[in-house]
Amino acid sequence: MRQINFVVIFVIALALVLFGIENTEPVIIHIAPGLDVESPLCVELIMAMGIGAVFAWVFSVWAQVQGYMTFGKQMQQRELHIQKLEQDVQRYQVELEEQSLMLPAAKPANGDSDEAFAQ
Repeated sequence: MRQINFVVIFVIALALVLFGIENTEPVIIHIAPGLDVESPLCVELIMAMGIGAVFAWVFSVWAQVQGYMTFGKQMQQRELHIQKLEQDVQRYQVELEEQSLMLPAAKPANGDSDEAFAQ
């Protein structure tokens, strides 16, 4: 995957360089009323791509932060669910022990009896 990323970045950079070599004429950018900037088209294009890359990086970081926050909430919910399930298991164990005390004693499986009969 790293090689594919490298190839994509290399092709984009190469295209930008070739486009910049062909477009060196000065152009005017109107930023605001009364504020104009004149520079070669390739410089302006590189700056625009750089600003776009920074915005993309900021968006990526923001998306990761949101993912971590969501993951933290999910972990809290899971912990609460686990605690509830553990309490249920303990409650069921207590109920099972209480029910086993109420059951009559089982007879031995081999047919021997602990009771002695007089003959």
